[in-house]
Amino acid sequence: MNKLTDQFDRNLLYLRLSITELCNFRCQYCLPDGCNVKNKCFLNPNEIKRLVTAFAELGVQKVRLTGGEPTLRKDFIEIIEIINAIEGINEIAFTTNGYKLYKQARSIQNAGVNTVNISIDSLNADTFHKITDHNCLPNVLDGVKQAQKVGFDRIKINVVLLKGINDHEFSNYLAWIKNEAIDIRFIELMQTGDNLDYFNRRHSSPQVFLKQLLDNDWRLNKNDLTSGPATTLSHKNYKGQIGFIMPYDNSFCKNCNRLRVSSKGNLYLCLFTEKNHSLRHLLQADNQKEMLKLRICELIKYKKQSHFLELSKTGITRNLAMIGG
Repeated sequence: MNKLTDQFDRNLLYLRLSITELCNFRCQYCLPDGCNVKNKCFLNPNEIKRLVTAFAELGVQKVRLTGGEPTLRKDFIEIIEIINAIEGINEIAFTTNGYKLYKQARSIQNAGVNTVNISIDSLNADTFHKITDHNCLPNVLDGVKQAQKVGFDRIKINVVLLKGINDHEFSNYLAWIKNEAIDIRFIELMQTGDNLDYFNRRHSSPQVFLKQLLDNDWRLNKNDLTSGPATTLSHKNYKGQIGFIMPYDNSFCKNCNRLRVSSKGNLYLCLFTEKNHSLRHLLQADNQKEMLKLRICELIKYKKQSHFLELSKTGITRNLAMIGG
């Protein structure tokens, strides 16, 4: 029985858990000046076990591990195994820049991950280098091939749409999934506390691409209860699917099913919340579980109906590496 239902009758079945703020990429829209994290005291495996166990007992079914870049944790595989053993969690996903995926895909899949999301913001090596400050597109694409080989249930490619940089590559991504069972997710650039100038220069709505697909016999899919926020489409002649994450759409928050916890144990009721709530003091011993569950349930009533991002209210989110997007 799910006990995490907010005041707008939304069932919160999906936990996005950041396990580090560190990232080895310097993406233009997120960390253009690199990662500068002074306090690296991130949740340890025991704290993560207690946290996810409590959420599972409250009805959460899906956990996505995010960062920063989660594979930078030396205990990443251990963390997956811990979560995979928790009763009630039936899907584990993680989001990665793909830098280490070629070497780690099999061990990650064996540990219990069902779905992998890989950020590939361009299929052109020079453009990829420009966006990420890393000249490693072939390595990341090899990681995708390895992920296919080891047999993840789903492989998704995340593409942040950037006006004048990669918005002309839409047809290239379509061609990729013609004969490959890969899902592409085009993500509308979001304003954060640190990227206003960049946002104003590079923001572009995916609506034109959505209309293009609908005009060419692509059909909207129905999301399941633990799906993310993407509007997804499929076509009878394509093995892969296309999705659009459009946070500035009026209905984006209508079916929100997500909660977020940072790498230091802070609960975020929304990606763009104006405050967070520390849970870490309730993660220090197994006998704190009922207090932890009670605290989570108390906080749910403060979850707002919308992120109000369209009003440029970015809250305390300086960049997406803070909490994993």
